[in-house]
Amino acid sequence: MNQIGTELAPPTCIRASSRPWQNPASAPRVVKRPPDKERRGAAGPRVIPENGELQTIIVYLNGDYLPVGEARVSVNDRGFLFADAVYEAIPAYAGRCFLRERHLARLAWGLRTLRIEADVTPLADVGDQLIARNGLVAAEFSVFYMQVTRGAAPRTHAFPKEAVPPTVYAFAKELVRTTPERWERGFGAITLPDQRWARADIKTTGLLPNVLAQQAAVEADVEDAIFIREGMVQEGTHNNVFAVLGGEVTTAPATNHILHGVTRAFTLELCAGLGIPARERAFTANELRDADEIFFTGTTTEVRPTVELDGRPVASGRPGEVTRALSEAYRRAVAPEGQAGA
Repeated sequence: MNQIGTELAPPTCIRASSRPWQNPASAPRVVKRPPDKERRGAAGPRVIPENGELQTIIVYLNGDYLPVGEARVSVNDRGFLFADAVYEAIPAYAGRCFLRERHLARLAWGLRTLRIEADVTPLADVGDQLIARNGLVAAEFSVFYMQVTRGAAPRTHAFPKEAVPPTVYAFAKELVRTTPERWERGFGAITLPDQRWARADIKTTGLLPNVLAQQAAVEADVEDAIFIREGMVQEGTHNNVFAVLGGEVTTAPATNHILHGVTRAFTLELCAGLGIPARERAFTANELRDADEIFFTGTTTEVRPTVELDGRPVASGRPGEVTRALSEAYRRAVAPEGQAGA
């Protein structure tokens, strides 16, 4: 098995907080959502712009750390030709990756499923190195992205006849977190037919249907798109979707039609800790439209309220109290030690 990177350092990832969950303090006053023209903007976290980015950001490629502008991948790489690759993204808070073992386990599972030979264990150290080399140790919020392709070989649809080393690429970048004021205004979404392949549970780089759906959301002046398959709710383009139906938090079951989100699973754990009824079950687009609350979860999404769906308000058109409680619990869980109450 090919090994990625070099000698490992002890992992510094944040694990789920062992603190007992308590019901959040009294919720802040709900702010009325401004008209469309005032509220539209970037969907949650955005990458911090950086002059001379190609010269300053350090990336990892096949064992080397180098400026991104110097990184080179073969035009025969199967990730480039076929999207024959798996990727993963891990959030980091104050320079520490959150739930890293879970993310790496999902990456390893995807590689095994696609029969790509690669050991992901050294990527823990790669993440720490990239965070340090890019000056992100004190950053409030950043992301560690990695992808592994089947490697470079003459173009043919079948696997290479002879083993080739995988191509391993990774980077870390700072993100700007959604501000409390922006969160209070909520976000919009549209529903679209799910035209993806039948293995959405594998986190491959073949994301063209997701790209087209997200572009449709942008052109509709909203932040998210929700895939609907045969009338049933699946997930967002880059996040999982939840609905509060009759007081119960509901999300689509973990089938081959959705990504088994790490943040999704953690949110269900938060529900259990807070005593919020929650269940995984199939539910319809009509149920979604009639939901008391809708929210998304994801690595860079965190827990984000949707207050408009297909041009109509969700319930009151404001973030709901269940979404608020889960967002606050999530922020406490990821907060650096000593800042849990922030």
